[in-house]
Amino acid sequence: MRVIHIIPTLRKGGAERLVIDIVRELNTRKTISVALIVFNDIIEYDVSDIQDLIHIIPSRIELSLWRKNRYSVASLKAFIDNYQPDVIHSHLFEAEIVSRHCFYPSAKWFSHCHDNMQQFRNFGLYTLFSKKQAANFLEKRFLFKCYKKNGGTRFIAISNDTLSYFENTAQPYSVTRLLNAINYSRFLNKKTRNGTEEIIHLINVGSFVDKKNQTFLIDVALVLFNRGFPFHLHLLGDGVNKTKIREKISNLGLEKCISLLGNVENVETHLEHANIYLHSATYEPLGLVLIEAMAAGLPVITLDGKGNRDLIIEGENGYMIFENNPVLFANKIISLWNKKAEYNRVSVFAQKYAKQFDISLYIENLLNIYNT
Repeated sequence: MRVIHIIPTLRKGGAERLVIDIVRELNTRKTISVALIVFNDIIEYDVSDIQDLIHIIPSRIELSLWRKNRYSVASLKAFIDNYQPDVIHSHLFEAEIVSRHCFYPSAKWFSHCHDNMQQFRNFGLYTLFSKKQAANFLEKRFLFKCYKKNGGTRFIAISNDTLSYFENTAQPYSVTRLLNAINYSRFLNKKTRNGTEEIIHLINVGSFVDKKNQTFLIDVALVLFNRGFPFHLHLLGDGVNKTKIREKISNLGLEKCISLLGNVENVETHLEHANIYLHSATYEPLGLVLIEAMAAGLPVITLDGKGNRDLIIEGENGYMIFENNPVLFANKIISLWNKKAEYNRVSVFAQKYAKQFDISLYIENLLNIYNT
């Protein structure tokens, strides 16, 4: 089987991490030939082991409501024609719309739904009164014409929430739920409290953007600080809200309790030295980092982001707080830490639970989908 995966870039992100792991694992299968196409040379991961599988092919499409559409896909089309894939699998909307303009009906096409792509929203009153929504609907119509031309597509949804969204917006095409995966052995780490910890290390990983909601964790930290709870919060990531977050930390006098560590390559090392994983996203398509934290033996405390409901078994591998209330969130942290037996029980179960999301098992399910 010859397989092409297509994603715009390899920046830091959950979709990008998953694609890299998929390509690595597929490359170990003797019956699979795999290629990874990206549109530019922005690569923020160590991919030296699969460098020869990565092909940088600048490609783009500009659709316009008023002007002539612009297409730059000739090189991509030539690669596909030469590679003669059995499967073409795209990730993220830019890759979706660019790749589908290439005519290649001999392959099975798959569309990976890493979130509820707003471009797929059904036509409604909002479409008439919003230039942005009108442009989105134009792109959807363009895509569906391309789907038909290439013999259709099959959507892969990463959570029940995403499955429901695309079942409603992507008809008549089928949607299959396949929860994302991790390299389990990379994050595996036994985590047992010994009762001698002086500082409780809390950790969060994510881009500093509004939906990730890290400012909420600063409010949680303030509650912990005012109660004299001995903690240090490690925030991993970068983004447009970093300055705002840094200023809030400074204004509240929490500089000694919170570290901004930026984007890091070795997330597993930071998870290894943490005690509890905190997740504050108001919308989360699934939450790959929650699985990584569980594999590292960390109990998870999270807000309800809809997609992450698929991952939390309440009181078994973590806890979900359904109100954006920093006091309730802080109470759960303190309560869990004060119950050593419960902490250890949740930690052990979290690791066992995360094992089902190992990339090797995922690939077996993905290949079954390809072959259906």
